[in-house]
Amino acid sequence: MKAIINGILLLPDGEVRDRALLFDERIQGIVETQRAREEADEILDAQGLFVSPGLVDVHIHGYGGVDVSDDDTPGVRKMAEMLLENGVTSFLPTTLTTDWKVLESICREMRVLAVQSREKGFRGAEVLGVHLEGPFINEAYKGAQNPAYILKPDADRILPLADVVRVLTMAPEVPGGGACIRRLRQETRIALSLGHSGATYEEAMEGIGQGMTRITHLFNAMTPMHHRKPGVVGAALNSDVYTELIADTFHVNRSLYPMLARLKPGRLVLITDALRSAGMPDGTYENGGQTFILRGIECRLTDGTIAGSVLRLNQGVRNFRDYGHVPLYQAVRAASLNAAESANLGDTKGSLTPGKDADVILMDQDCRVYRTIVRGECRYTRT
Repeated sequence: MKAIINGILLLPDGEVRDRALLFDERIQGIVETQRAREEADEILDAQGLFVSPGLVDVHIHGYGGVDVSDDDTPGVRKMAEMLLENGVTSFLPTTLTTDWKVLESICREMRVLAVQSREKGFRGAEVLGVHLEGPFINEAYKGAQNPAYILKPDADRILPLADVVRVLTMAPEVPGGGACIRRLRQETRIALSLGHSGATYEEAMEGIGQGMTRITHLFNAMTPMHHRKPGVVGAALNSDVYTELIADTFHVNRSLYPMLARLKPGRLVLITDALRSAGMPDGTYENGGQTFILRGIECRLTDGTIAGSVLRLNQGVRNFRDYGHVPLYQAVRAASLNAAESANLGDTKGSLTPGKDADVILMDQDCRVYRTIVRGECRYTRT
């Protein structure tokens, strides 16, 4: 048994002080410090740091030169290790719209890597499955996706992969979208996410009624909100769906963060949407067969189209806390419990609730991460 003492515990609805976290591979409880000292074989003194649930990135394409869509499993292993310093304890490697055979291959490889990442001694964040962003999207709202690989919605393509695909981003309004949504909703536990979509408000609400439970990167690559045409944005804000936000202050103006905090307190999901250029210097990179340029926090295709981010998830938490004017625990919840629940993974991930996997991070007021613990095993220590 292990214990963390002298920290500020971040729970979904507040902070707890003067208590200890008791855990092995799973969270055992929040107890009095004296009891923790008596029961634990190993004690970690947090020295006043925040004791937070591990962050869960459910939408990340790459990091540190690695791109999930390259179908490079050793690269994803490297990516998993690098993400630990950002407080990410688990993530969904996210594909772009690319050749279907490549997507199938990625899913097969991630099925194996997901099992390996749960084993003791794995050096990295846990792989939870795959987020397929496309290929069933609207070409008019493709963003930085490659239109050559967009396909008509087809549940038969997805069903053999249903054990590894956790999230599927698609456009409900394209021909065949409704039938695909209904079938996947009935036959799988995949979280269906509305994105890269030209849906009207009515079409978006119909998709939600058919079984879509989340929105991919709110405001980006979707119909905007107008007072006579509320669009996908209006549907997101006027329903109880989980709603992704890239909180890098570039994709969405930070002045909107307080509004989102009020409207979606238990449904906002902080993501990175990071590309291979995250953690890398400014320069020219490749993204799903297309060239993009990184300057500061902006990633753009050569025609100026925005192409993902270089955000680190702990930075997103800090940004949302500071500019959304919310307490740290609320910002953390958006990047942990809300994120896990949005992918139907909240029963084991996302909070310091007894029985859940012991995914824990220690971080300071600036969200700098000092330790990252995955399934009770310390996999990163700040030096």
